[in-house]
Amino acid sequence: MYAVIETGGKQYQVKEGDILFIEKLNVQAEDNVTFDKVVAYSNGETTSVGAPYVEGVSVDAKVLKNGKAKKITVFTYKAKKGSSHKKQGHRQPYTQVRIEAIKA
Repeated sequence: MYAVIETGGKQYQVKEGDILFIEKLNVQAEDNVTFDKVVAYSNGETTSVGAPYVEGVSVDAKVLKNGKAKKITVFTYKAKKGSSHKKQGHRQPYTQVRIEAIKA
């Protein structure tokens, strides 16, 4: 049994017990989250695809932690211009969740 959920502008294929790093949600650690934007659902025998979402299916998850990813360096410059460059770093915030149940 699996489902395809949409959160943070991205889609994830999930099964029970999966651990995901998704875009940051406004929740605390140890909270429960329900994803109701289910794009596709399969129970092993039949597969339903929503237009845009499947009705009556939701995915329950537990928030494990909020954090930031490793730092990346962003360096921009203009070629052949001696003083036109910029260096900066970025750390993308994330929420780590564990999928508890797929309810259909």
